[in-house]
Amino acid sequence: MFDNFKLEVIELPEANLRVRHGGYGPPLLLLHGHPRTHTTWHLVAPLLSQHFTVVCPDLRGFGQSSKPIDPYDYEASSKRAKARDCIALMRYLGFDRFNLAGHDRGSYTAFRLAMDHPINIMKLALLDCVPIIEALERCRVQFATKWWHWFFYAQHNKPEQAILADPISWYGGSIEAMGVENYMDFLNAIKDSETVKGMLGDYRAGLQVDYKHDLHDRSIGKKLQCPVHLIWSERDDLPELYDNLIQIWQPWSEHIVTGSSIDSGHHMAEDSPMELAEQLLTFMSK
Repeated sequence: MFDNFKLEVIELPEANLRVRHGGYGPPLLLLHGHPRTHTTWHLVAPLLSQHFTVVCPDLRGFGQSSKPIDPYDYEASSKRAKARDCIALMRYLGFDRFNLAGHDRGSYTAFRLAMDHPINIMKLALLDCVPIIEALERCRVQFATKWWHWFFYAQHNKPEQAILADPISWYGGSIEAMGVENYMDFLNAIKDSETVKGMLGDYRAGLQVDYKHDLHDRSIGKKLQCPVHLIWSERDDLPELYDNLIQIWQPWSEHIVTGSSIDSGHHMAEDSPMELAEQLLTFMSK
């Protein structure tokens, strides 16, 4: 897994991140979603590393990266804090400007990173997401039914108890779908109580400080300054919830937002790695 990539834990000002990086060419930072770790990219990253220097961290709170001490410290679990980690990480590796792609919860960190640090981001790919504020303001019965976990995970204590009672049944996943090493890394994460709390902190911050950050940016007319490309899964529920993802994202961008679907379930890096790598390469290389 990740042939010719380097694996290390990097100490940064606010967090220690477990990171894999390798390849040649312009830098590309890949941010995973919930409940995955950076190993979700194990089939995509080697393909992209032929054209880019690919960096895959475990986000703060996830995997084997450090965890906020208090799972209800919304600032410590915020996308803004995680964005600062990403800037520090890329500078540590020698990159001031870089391409960026984020999936699921990682897409929210990617969005905040591009909003807060526009001069550092060259291009932004957002996978399976709409802005947090847009999801919450458009919330209806269908959203609350399909994405009920957003609100459950934000509660105190009960989510941890439910998940840790039987993490495998709760989250699903299999060796066949994920590959042996990726599955084992995922398994170690979901069975660790501190990691589960760290992952839940991402949702708790989402309904608190992250929403407020989005609201403030919209109120002052702040927009993404880099080219933006959306990729969404045909076999996930975003197309059912939203008629036009590009239309939702366009007001958040100074550039014309592009996008396309991919024949995949939600975990597209594992389901359709070659198609995803091709789409990212096409967008990032323009």
